[in-house]
Amino acid sequence: MTDPTTPGAGVPSARTLVIIPTYDERDNLPGVVERLLASSPDVAVLIADDNSPDGTGEVADRLAEDDARGRINVLHREGKQGLGAAYIAGFRWGLERGYTVLVEMDADGSHPPERLPAMLAAVDAGADLAIGSRYVPGGGVVNWPWRRHVISRGGNVYSRIMLGVGIKDITAGYRAYRSESLARLDLDAIESKGYCFQIDMTWRLLNNGGTVVEVPITFTERTVGQSKMSESIFREAAVNVARWGWEKRRRQLASLVRR
Repeated sequence: MTDPTTPGAGVPSARTLVIIPTYDERDNLPGVVERLLASSPDVAVLIADDNSPDGTGEVADRLAEDDARGRINVLHREGKQGLGAAYIAGFRWGLERGYTVLVEMDADGSHPPERLPAMLAAVDAGADLAIGSRYVPGGGVVNWPWRRHVISRGGNVYSRIMLGVGIKDITAGYRAYRSESLARLDLDAIESKGYCFQIDMTWRLLNNGGTVVEVPITFTERTVGQSKMSESIFREAAVNVARWGWEKRRRQLASLVRR
């Protein structure tokens, strides 16, 4: 296990923890971790497994045991509780151990580990959150059917309009947070579970005065296993984003009336 007391080198990303939630990802996980540590050999990894029926937790334990530098850690959770809950557990784990940057990364290979150094550079340059973005110049998507393109693009446009923000890929799940900015958020108040979790986190960070930078990535659809997306996940996002947008406009209107 990486020593949490080791001081950093004076830049935010000197002590980075990459959180990888897993549920039935035994075939994808080893390759993703290998690519990650090849491109960013000094990061620590936390695999948060939700008691995967396919044995992903055991695979994660073996990866940790085989890593001679002790960079890989495993958090075994009782069962499938949603992506948001897994990341919050990972955030708490990392904050308690003094990591200066906390990264979200999927286990299925869709988030290119090779782009992590560019995201960490954005945090070092002052961003509170660096998003690996599909929808800024230089970004893109590979192997998606047209329906997924429509859902993703539509969800981002809907969120931008309802919330009044300029972020092109607010739903993106590949992210690097400055820990001190993350620690100022009330993690206990976050109930979003899936697709909505990323919007929720970004919205809270922006409302707390945080800065967001989008770093272009090429998102590649998984080739092994099945997507965890569902209709209920999209419904949660649509309802919550509408509510947050309405609350924002109500506050703005109340402020004008007081004047």
